Parts: sequence; C-alpha cells; structure tokens
Amino acid sequence: MQITTWNVNGIRAIFRKKADKWWWDEAPDVLCLQEVRATPEQLPKKQRQRLEELHHFWNPAQRAGYSGVATFSIPKPIAIKKGFGVERFDVEGRVIQTQYPDFRLFNIYFPNGQRGQERLAYKLDFYAHLLELCDQLHAAGERVIICGDFNTAHNEIDLKNPKQNETNSGFLPEERAWIDKYLEHGFCEIYRHLYPEKEEYSWWTYRHHARERNIGWRLDYFLISDALIPRVQDVVIHTDALGSDHCPVSLFLK
Repeated sequence: MQITTWNVNGIRAIFRKKADKWWWDEAPDVLCLQEVRATPEQLPKKQRQRLEELHHFWNPAQRAGYSGVATFSIPKPIAIKKGFGVERFDVEGRVIQTQYPDFRLFNIYFPNGQRGQERLAYKLDFYAHLLELCDQLHAAGERVIICGDFNTAHNEIDLKNPKQNETNSGFLPEERAWIDKYLEHGFCEIYRHLYPEKEEYSWWTYRHHARERNIGWRLDYFLISDALIPRVQDVVIHTDALGSDHCPVSLFLK
C-alpha cells in the first residue's frame, strides 16, 4: 500500500502546470494533499471529474483561497472525519481523518508560526491537541499514521542551514520539542528511523534558486504508531516531482 503526502501550494496551480500528471502516473493508494486553497467546484471540470472517480474528501478553510486539505483514496475508508471538532482549529481546514481496517490516517496541514507570537502559540496548541487525541486512540488500541506538512524541521540534519535558522519559526526549540513528544508517546518518525544519516529535503523557498542549489528543509513527515513499523517497506522523498515549493513523500506498507 502506498500513501503519498504532498503540500501542493494551490491545487489549481498544480493543474495549470500539469503537475498532477505525477500523481496519476505514480498512482498511490491514498493521496493526501495540503494547502489546496480551493473547493472542488473551483476546479477545472475535467480534473474534478477525474478526481471524483476516487473516494474523495475535502476540508477547505472558511477563508477563501487559504489552507485546506483533501484526501483521495482507492480503497474506501471505513469512516471519515473532518477536523478535530474544535472550532478554532477546524475553521482553517487543516485536518482529514480517514479510517481503514488496520489504521487511522491523519492528513494534516500544520499551522505556520512565522506571523508572530499569537500564531506560534496557535501552532503549539494544535500540536498539543493532536497528541492528546492520539494518546486516546493509542489507549483504545488503534494504530495511527500522521502525514502532511508539519511546518517544522525536527533536527539539524533536516535543513541545510540550521545555525542560521535557530531563531526562525519552523526550527524553534519549542516547535522541535513537540516532535520529540510524539516520539515519546508511541510514534516513530519513520523516514529518519530508516535513514538516520540521509540528508534530503521536501521544501525549498522560491527565492535565490534554492531548489536548484538544494538549500531546503524537510518539513513533510510520516509519524506512525510503533506497532506499524514491521509493516513498513520504505519511505521515498520524490525530489524530482515539480509543481510546488514542496515535493511529495510516500510511505510504502506491506
């Protein structure tokens, strides 16, 4: 089973660039998109109809042209849920949960904390609420996969210039500490588990030819319940897939 996550930085832009060809060629079993910034009705008719051939779930933000996530699945989920059930988070359209027979999948676009202390606090509260929910799911015996744009680079190996970014949101100690907390609560950051010394990135600023120079950050992750580790075959960062400032990342399960 292949689960792919991709922050597309605007799904309509992806279609204009014809970058959606990548996911049709790759054909993952589940495709999780973040920052779609659109509703289905705003898409080109041809593309919308093709996506509707899959099981499709959208959670747009209340604010037009902002945030939003969408999940497309070949297998039919047992259940779906949009958001957390907490209005202050759910109005931004950041979460879709899809449940399959042996795990629950969270497609998440985590908040960005770069717009001041209030947004940083919001981001950290978001991390805290999700972890509380996941603790409850683990206690109930569920297996969980969290994927998406975490808007945080966990360790120095996960960005090109760690020293220059120590005071920037996305690499602040208090943000990075939350990923540590998840790892202490029954989760594994499976890419780093498989590749402890590999330096790859999934996001590059559009400025200064950063992608061509590979000056990037690894912001797109799969956190999986420890119980799922034996099922993992690989995690692949598709650095050759263009169309967004992020690239897709895929988890392969037995």
